[in-house]
Amino acid sequence: MNQEKQYDIVIYGGTAAGIIAAVQAKLMGKSTVVIEPSQRIGGLTSGGLGDTDVGMKQAIGGLSLEFYKRVARKYSQDGACWLFEPKVALEVLQDMVAENNIEVVYGERLELKDGVTKQGSEIVSIRMESGILYTAKVFIDASYEGDLMGKAGVSYVVGRESNAQYGETLNGIHPGDELNELPSGIDPYVIKGVPSSGLLLRVNPDPGGKPGDGDNKLQAYNFRMCLTNNPDNRLEIEKPEGYNEADYEILFRAIEQGQNTKFFKLNMVSPDKTDSNNNSGISTDYNGMNHNYAETDYRTREELFKAHRRYQQGYVWTIQNHPRVPEEIRAVYKPWGLPLDEFIENSHWTPQLYVRESRRLIGDYVVTEHVVRLEDEVPDSIGMGSFAMDSHHTQYYVNEDGHVSTEGGFYVKLKAPYPISYRAIVPKRDQCTNLIVPICVSATHAAYGSIRMEPVFMILGQSAAMAAALALDADGIVQNVKYEQLRALLDQGNQVLYTDM
Repeated sequence: MNQEKQYDIVIYGGTAAGIIAAVQAKLMGKSTVVIEPSQRIGGLTSGGLGDTDVGMKQAIGGLSLEFYKRVARKYSQDGACWLFEPKVALEVLQDMVAENNIEVVYGERLELKDGVTKQGSEIVSIRMESGILYTAKVFIDASYEGDLMGKAGVSYVVGRESNAQYGETLNGIHPGDELNELPSGIDPYVIKGVPSSGLLLRVNPDPGGKPGDGDNKLQAYNFRMCLTNNPDNRLEIEKPEGYNEADYEILFRAIEQGQNTKFFKLNMVSPDKTDSNNNSGISTDYNGMNHNYAETDYRTREELFKAHRRYQQGYVWTIQNHPRVPEEIRAVYKPWGLPLDEFIENSHWTPQLYVRESRRLIGDYVVTEHVVRLEDEVPDSIGMGSFAMDSHHTQYYVNEDGHVSTEGGFYVKLKAPYPISYRAIVPKRDQCTNLIVPICVSATHAAYGSIRMEPVFMILGQSAAMAAALALDADGIVQNVKYEQLRALLDQGNQVLYTDM
């Protein structure tokens, strides 16, 4: 099938950012399509992340804020609502799609081999696995993985820069007792005290380098589970097929060393539903098992997805049922199961893996820790970030004391919001002139730890569409968009660009 479809703007990825970009494109009279590889729009926003990583509310404006206000209206509340059920978020996004008559194509994935056709530095078309060809004047990659960007011949990075590269403090390998979220004294060997028995699953013999060294490891992924304790709406979590008890040995030993809380979060998003996230050094994150995710093929990604689900489902079952987990801990978590009124098409488990970080663009401008800490001025803000610089762990390793330790985590709160440059969402001019990247932005691992929040992605999605429309009305080159013109549109669209805090 070699159908060809033509638009002003093609948006790859029906994340919340992709949908917001499409709304803005339609508001500006541009023809657009959203291509979503899965069967559900909204990404994490409709995929279980109902306890919004707000940061500072005054930094959120435009259609991003409008989304959270619409959520509030669904609950008959005033203002914005930052806690919500996945099905409500999905409903709001579907409303926005319907009102703006946005074309969404489901279940189409970019052909990873030669799926992007360029003439010089311009993308002419992208081809799906089905053979359908989409041509456009401007493309927006609103996927978490950055597949379109990755195949478009632009510079990007996967993993962690060294601290030395940009003069940062949080980047690179990050070991140390103060960052270890496991109890001390966990023996790393299959048979305790017997090195010849081999290391426990997922435990590395060392961190792989010196503190601050760069590597290609990624912070851990998991699923943001929506759970309920309402017996009338609850499906018990069963032991998954392929369950491997050895996967939970660190958990058992953490309990033996005194851990009795923080096995996973039970953050309430409604009277009887949670957004349940990772909460300690041994929790729902599948530490160390995603390092090849960003650049691998779809089949391997599907295997990684299944492995993450098997681990996490098995982890919850273990906490609730395993005899090596004390009864008083089991009793806390036992009442929680999957809500029958969520993710109905996916056996009530979210179809969205939390891809916290994948590829990151390297543009002419890179957002660093210095920008996030307000040490660098940003003259061309298109929106603001304000959440803490936050990285989950990347691995387990054997520390100098000979015990299991986590590595890679940090959480550094900010005093005030910081502006994000337009140049952070466009590639280098000589590499690609008609691509905009609002999720896999040009930022270091340290800075991305703050940017990578759903409200910010929506903000950047709206700004990306405004820039795309301006480029379309001029010479089609996104690097040539005049900031004064973009600024006028951003102000009109109620984006928050700077704060006086």
